[in-house]
This record gives sequence, structure tokens and C-alpha cells, in this order.
Amino acid sequence: MIDFNANKRPEEMERISTPALANAFIDAQVEALRKQIGDGKVLLALSGGVDSSVVAALLIRAVGKQLTCVHVNHGLLRKGESEQVIDVFRNQMDATLIYVDAVDRFLDKLAGVAEPEQKRKIIGAEFIRVFEEEARKLEGISFLGQGTIYPDILESDGVKAHHNVGGLPEDLNFQLVEPVKLLYKDEVRVVGKALGLPDSMVYRQPFPGPGLGVRCVGAITRDRLEAVRESDAILRQEFYKHGLDEKVWQYFTVVPDFKTTGITDGKRTYDWPVVIRAINTVDAVTAEPYELNFSFVQKLVKRITTEVPHVNRVLWDVTPKPSATIEWE
Repeated sequence: MIDFNANKRPEEMERISTPALANAFIDAQVEALRKQIGDGKVLLALSGGVDSSVVAALLIRAVGKQLTCVHVNHGLLRKGESEQVIDVFRNQMDATLIYVDAVDRFLDKLAGVAEPEQKRKIIGAEFIRVFEEEARKLEGISFLGQGTIYPDILESDGVKAHHNVGGLPEDLNFQLVEPVKLLYKDEVRVVGKALGLPDSMVYRQPFPGPGLGVRCVGAITRDRLEAVRESDAILRQEFYKHGLDEKVWQYFTVVPDFKTTGITDGKRTYDWPVVIRAINTVDAVTAEPYELNFSFVQKLVKRITTEVPHVNRVLWDVTPKPSATIEWE
């Protein structure tokens, strides 16, 4: 049996590429988790991303109500994501899930902050504080679940930074539980599918740790953040309807911090542009823009400019990486 607590992937470990292999992994990991945790209690920061969702599903199967999930809504999630986390884990899987509405707390901290790295630091530090506060309210927690995957170990040799729990105070004295840390992302998806998670969660696009905070370029305002969220939802709906969600590696919208003149309902406006970004890549080191059909782009333009308040222009970013990065910040 493979030692899933090891920090190095065994050479003989077969890539998990089929439901049969995924189920074998799940059975082995459930046994290993029960052995590690015993009758202890586990805490998990559940973002709704692929990795943390698969870890949550594995832990639910292994130890059930010994797991407590904490989902922090910092106001920078995509439309409907918190609702999906609650529906899947609390309503369908009967998990113990603590939902924390921290939207005002995060957005107040971010008010007036335009520098990208400073925004990232504020979001990360505030997440740690919120999660620590919730952890201290609970009694008898001995273990901390994390969605570390194998590339995290190879690249950083540390805890997964975008889960933001690596900075928890040492006095909490949690033992780490990292059930997918020997898996690559594609393998995590196969396991998630075998665990019964919905496709919208299993095949979720890569999403930056600071969320929409790096797509609301410059200082974040609530109305411009909503413009990002609503335009992104329209983009995802249309990509799904036209089968592009399976052809494009990553696609999203950006709303920069400047306005342009336009005409809405016959009246002159001074509102924001929305930028469409759609790229394909193998390793995220380089990336190429996906060539969208122009009639499809026109449909996006019409929906976004008529359905999203305070938007009067749509742009299409066709810059490869390099010279651009994938995200705008």
C-alpha cells in the first residue's frame, strides 16, 4: 500500500486516470485517514475550489461528522459560488459547515488600496485572521485538513499558500491532514468525479487566491466588483452554452479602474469597459489567446452592455503570455 503521508510520489504509483483507479485511491485514502485521525476532529478551510472540495468529500467519507468545514465569503468569489458550496456540502453531503459572511470586513480593509501585491497581502492576512477566529471558537480540534497537491510540494516545498492557513498561530498546534498531496490536478479531478462532486466544481477553472480582487483592477469598489462578477457570470454562461468551456483553459472578465464615454438608451454615459480574456496553455508558463468567433463576441458585447449596470464598452484582450501575464494583476 502506498504511503500517502510521504512527501515524495513513489515511482511505482500509477497515474489516476480512470474511475477504477480513483475508487482504489479513495478506498486506500479513507483507510489511511481513519488510521491517522482516529476519533479526533478535523478543521478544513473550504473555498469551493477543486482541491479543498475533494479533500472535504474524502474526509466526509472517512470520518463524517468529525470534520468541520469553514467557508469564508470574502466578497471576491464568483457569482453563486458560496451558494453552491452550501448546497453541495451542507445540504447534499450533510457536512458540518460553518459559513462566515465576511464581505464587509474584507472590502472595508481593501478600500482605497490599488497596488496589486498589497491587495493580495490584505486578502491573505485577513483570511488567516477570520479562519483563526473560527478555529478558536471550536473545541477539541486536533487536525487541519489542506488541499495541498503534488505540484505545491514540488514548487514551494510548503503548505498551499492560496488556502491561506499556513500562517495560523503555532499555539493551535494542528496536525496536517493532506490526503491529495501526492496527486496532480488532473488526478484530483478524476477522484472528485468518483466522489460524486458536481462537474461545475470538479472541472472548475483555475481561480486566483485573491479571487475577483485581481480582476477588479486598481482600488476595489463595490459597484465595479459587481460589474466584474456579473460580466463573468454572463461569460461563463455563454461559454457553457456554446461548448467553449471544454475547449478553453481559462476565461474571465476584467474591469479596469477607468471610464469611457458611451451611449446607453440614447443618453451619453461615462462608464466602465469590460475586458474579455480567454486563453489556452499547457503549463501556464506561456499562453495563447483563444480565437473566438466574432459573432459570438458580438453576442457577449450585447449581453454585457445591456445586462451589467454602468458598463458601456467591451474589449477583447488577445495578448499572449509573454508579453502579458494571464491575469491582469
